[in-house]
Amino acid sequence: MDHNALHQKVFLTLLLVVSLAFAWILWPFYGAVFWGVVLAILFEPFHRRMLQSMPGRHNLAALMTLLLSLVIVIFPLALITAALVQEGTGVYQEIRSGKLDFGAYFQQILDALPTWMVNLLNRFDVGNLFALQEKLSSAASEGGQRIATQALTIGQNTFEFIISFGIMLYLLFFLLRDGRSLSRTIRQAIPLSAEHKRNLFGKFTTVIRATVKGNIVVAAVQGALGGVMFWFLGIPSPLVWGVVMAFLSLLPAVGAGLIWAPVAIYFLVTGAIWQGVTLIVFGILVIGLVDNVLRPILVGKDTQMPDYVVLISTLGGMSLFGLNGFVIGPVIAALFISAWDLFSSAPQDSQS
Repeated sequence: MDHNALHQKVFLTLLLVVSLAFAWILWPFYGAVFWGVVLAILFEPFHRRMLQSMPGRHNLAALMTLLLSLVIVIFPLALITAALVQEGTGVYQEIRSGKLDFGAYFQQILDALPTWMVNLLNRFDVGNLFALQEKLSSAASEGGQRIATQALTIGQNTFEFIISFGIMLYLLFFLLRDGRSLSRTIRQAIPLSAEHKRNLFGKFTTVIRATVKGNIVVAAVQGALGGVMFWFLGIPSPLVWGVVMAFLSLLPAVGAGLIWAPVAIYFLVTGAIWQGVTLIVFGILVIGLVDNVLRPILVGKDTQMPDYVVLISTLGGMSLFGLNGFVIGPVIAALFISAWDLFSSAPQDSQS
């Protein structure tokens, strides 16, 4: 008996070590692996229909699904990224040359404030407005430089991006072709009951599909609308700010307002009244309502998570995993809630 227990402990230790070593090997390309899995889950329904229309031709069905993902997702994203790199380079050069000076813009806002508002700010211990200006302008400049630098980094790391992109496509093809058998093998290896595995795997795929489809579509629409409005109002680099608004739209309850609202305030206090009013009305009635209209339709109640859990898990995921975290964070939160629901319901199931 002791010999069997020792044998089992050694085997489990070996299993854990080789699993961690394999994850360590894959980690440099975890983004490519992650998005390969995500795209395979997203396009699996279409792949299933392709198999029904061409029974037995697994390679061709997977190839057709891969081409569809290229047309719908990857090619448009590549075009936007190329344009963003070009425009981001221009923004970065303007910041370095001083042509784009956030401190000067903030000073214009301060100069336009009435005396009573300045006194009110001092009364509430806002303190030295000059120091506040320095902090805010420094933060704004740093944020703008970081955005532009990220665009430059994408262009400079083209070779690494091409390798990761190739790995993702290669993996996506085999995940589409062999996804069912791989899923079956993983389910059999997990030491849980069939019902628990069904619930956890169902929650995993549901949250990924709902999060990616809902958040990306909402973010793309809000970013596009904001970018078009910025272009209409003559704001420099509308594509960069549209992408920033799309990125911020991934955060529930915060969204693109962090970009368009300060710009609208700047317009109002500097005398550009119709531009400020137009941007506020458009931001509230068009950009703001997109989230309230599209997200429930695309996401619905599939995630079954409160908004505050989605917000916190999204912020935490993005702080740890970068842009990939807007999917990883909610997925981990959903699995956490599902696992604890299963744990809390287990005694009741056993008693009944």
